[in-house]
Amino acid sequence: MKRSWNLLSQQSNGLYAVQDFERAAYRLVTEQVLYAGDRGSRLAYHLIEDHFDDFVAALAPLGLRLERNAHYRYVAALPVHGEGTPVTLAETLLLLVLRQRYDEAMRQGLVEDEGVVTVELPELQEAYQALAGRAMPEVGALRELARTLRRWGVCRLVESEPDDPQPFHLQVRPAIVDIVGEQWLQRLDQHNRDDADPDAETETAEDDHAAA
Repeated sequence: MKRSWNLLSQQSNGLYAVQDFERAAYRLVTEQVLYAGDRGSRLAYHLIEDHFDDFVAALAPLGLRLERNAHYRYVAALPVHGEGTPVTLAETLLLLVLRQRYDEAMRQGLVEDEGVVTVELPELQEAYQALAGRAMPEVGALRELARTLRRWGVCRLVESEPDDPQPFHLQVRPAIVDIVGEQWLQRLDQHNRDDADPDAETETAEDDHAAA
């Protein structure tokens, strides 16, 4: 049974206030993934890690289950039910390509610190064409997609150095294995069947889709 934030605050001997528990729960729901290595998420991550069962019980009534990865040090809030926010075809394709690149890097032992996999744009373009059967979005559209994926805790955009011919590269984060599961392949298949319909722009997410 979940203990109240007030009780947990009292048991922490002044280390945490009630507001700390409330803020941590809110951040986990809105951001979906919290990493210990991110400066802005560090306090919330450790608070949830130290009181994991209490946060599990607190978020269960919202239809969210919690996953934690002790190796790469992150916690994720995932929807239990099939409902979710609409996902565009462009978002679906990029997520699938990044998951494929992450899995390939794992097989080759190329995962960097904190479970990150860096994907350069030429590599992404080749993988996108091979998997999606279409050209990768233009740089501007790709930037916008990366911002969306960053909100789901699966990717971040890193600007290149001035002497680098590519404007940026993408870092795929380890929570992508929790967020992008088998249901995404079904989603891609559905998108492919809907391609002939110009009005079929979005699809409702299912079990493994982002919560926010």
